[in-house]
Amino acid sequence: MPEPSNPHFEEAVRNSFAAQQLMATIGARLTLVAAGEIEIRVRFRPDLTQQHGFLHAGVVTSALDSACGYAAFSLMPDGVGVLTVEFKTNLLAPARGEELIARGRVVRVGRTITVCQADASMISDGVETSVATMLATIMMVRDRPDVVG
Repeated sequence: MPEPSNPHFEEAVRNSFAAQQLMATIGARLTLVAAGEIEIRVRFRPDLTQQHGFLHAGVVTSALDSACGYAAFSLMPDGVGVLTVEFKTNLLAPARGEELIARGRVVRVGRTITVCQADASMISDGVETSVATMLATIMMVRDRPDVVG
């Protein structure tokens, strides 16, 4: 894994994550911030479910997307942002349990495009069950006043 370009990457990731209203709305928390690796957790809540009572795939996908995006962002230079260009998600099992864990990591860093992979599990009675996996392409964004690190 390459070294982060920004020595203050953890602070930049945490500040940017705190500015994401969707993550706040679903109660997502950053539980690991390392160079090229991110972990996000979301506690199960009935208001985040679909019609069968499982955590909604939109919540799972949003956590995976943010885990990938912030994994890429952790390796970016200071003063840039990231945007998701594309992702592919496979839903492996119903998201039932007490808490979702989304773990993202960088697969390959390029000059402007970074490929990341993330896996989501649900914890139920201390046991983790895989529920989804994502492959994402993340683009570095420069010189945009609306981009918050």
